[in-house]
Amino acid sequence: MFRTKSVEQSIADTDEPEHRLRRDLSWIDLTIFGVSVLVGAGIFTITARVAGDVSGPAVSIAFVIAAIACGFAGLCYAEFASTVPVAGSAYTFSYATFGEFIAWIIGWDLILEYALGAATVAKSWSKYLGQVFEAVGLPGSAKVDIGITTFDWGAVLVIAVLTVVLVLGIKLSSRVSAILTITKVLVVLFVIVVGATFIRWANYSPFIPPAEAPQEGGSGLDSSLLSLIFGSDGSTYGAFGLLAGASLVFFAFIGFDAVSTTAEETKNPQKDLPRGILGSLGVVTVLYVLTALVLTGMVSYTQLKTPPGTDDTATLATAFQIVGAGWASTIISVGALAGLTTVVLVLMLGQSRVFFAMSRDGLLPRGLARTGRFDTPSTITVIIGVLCAILAGFFDATVIEEMVNIGTLFAFVLVAIGTWVLRVKQPDLPRTFVVRGLPIVAILAVVSCLWLMINLTAETWIRFIVWMLIGAVIYFTYGKSHSVVGRRERGLEKPAARPTQPM
Repeated sequence: MFRTKSVEQSIADTDEPEHRLRRDLSWIDLTIFGVSVLVGAGIFTITARVAGDVSGPAVSIAFVIAAIACGFAGLCYAEFASTVPVAGSAYTFSYATFGEFIAWIIGWDLILEYALGAATVAKSWSKYLGQVFEAVGLPGSAKVDIGITTFDWGAVLVIAVLTVVLVLGIKLSSRVSAILTITKVLVVLFVIVVGATFIRWANYSPFIPPAEAPQEGGSGLDSSLLSLIFGSDGSTYGAFGLLAGASLVFFAFIGFDAVSTTAEETKNPQKDLPRGILGSLGVVTVLYVLTALVLTGMVSYTQLKTPPGTDDTATLATAFQIVGAGWASTIISVGALAGLTTVVLVLMLGQSRVFFAMSRDGLLPRGLARTGRFDTPSTITVIIGVLCAILAGFFDATVIEEMVNIGTLFAFVLVAIGTWVLRVKQPDLPRTFVVRGLPIVAILAVVSCLWLMINLTAETWIRFIVWMLIGAVIYFTYGKSHSVVGRRERGLEKPAARPTQPM
């Protein structure tokens, strides 16, 4: 359970011919990947809903709180990823520091983050597709009622197309991402500039609305864990609403760790990974805060509330429709399609690389980790595509966002601790990026992420614990006995030749 896989052996395994990925990415590609996955659901969908239902105009402060937590974690990711330039992100990092069982748990956790995240964003993409249809006079929905449930064919369509793009190669994925990212950043700048002309200062008052009691009939589990601990009436508006909002808008930042999953496909990972991770995080934080301020200045937060008993949540386009700028809402909907497309692309990319790393280590069937003619893990990519399509096509994704958030925050906690542990255990490893004052930064990352976690609902915590227990069962019934590291320890398999020094 606690056997580790050395950094040197992890790097050596990347040269196995059957499991080798092509190094095609520069720091510009990584930054574009980071911005492409970060500028998406956070701006186009989540901001309006959290402002209306949870935090009010203070949603801009919620973004700052979430960004600070991500900043601490991002520094740790940058050092770890540049020191261990291997696919798998937090899974690979944990294998080198905490041992196999914790690595499996975090890998299982990342599956939760990326697969459910991609499905959730695909459903948001489908919603914006319906708004575009409505603008051109077509039926305003990309869903079909099939009796027992609703089939979201729009979400399935975008996942299917992006699965093909990912199978065809990392460079093609990067080019598609770059084109769509430029489009959506221009749309976000359009929102900020045009939306600023509609700002009414009265809409910012009260900036932190007074707390509201939960709706009648609720179980109490839909309140944040923190508010239940302190006996609050709920986590809608007020101080607890602001903190709960920070935990929700954290969904907007979940993509930056996906940059680290491409470490094996980066030309110069030691220098390029820190630039890509921290650069993309800085750019999008500014865009998020400006967009949130413009949105809540254009309309009152009360106009963005979700009607009781419905899932008709407000979006960024909703604010422009309210102020009578319907023409602008159409432009935003088109930009959102581009924006959310890249989010789904990078989340599916991150999921496939984590799955690939776990399969190559034998914790999942190793045959899945073979790369195809395009030097991509095509079998794994297709499996991920089918899984995400099923989730997005048939399931309601309203609660999935919180599940994604708690899984990501848990990963951030382990990466922060792991960076510190690796610095102590192997201080002589080559490090091109070094976090100054690491113990303090790591502690701040852990504390801030745990703080956001306890501001998620008790119901989310229950689901998360159940998911982790399922993962533990799979490890002990399959992964533990099929582990490549374990097989090498028992002399059943020879280790890959180690390079003279880390790449």
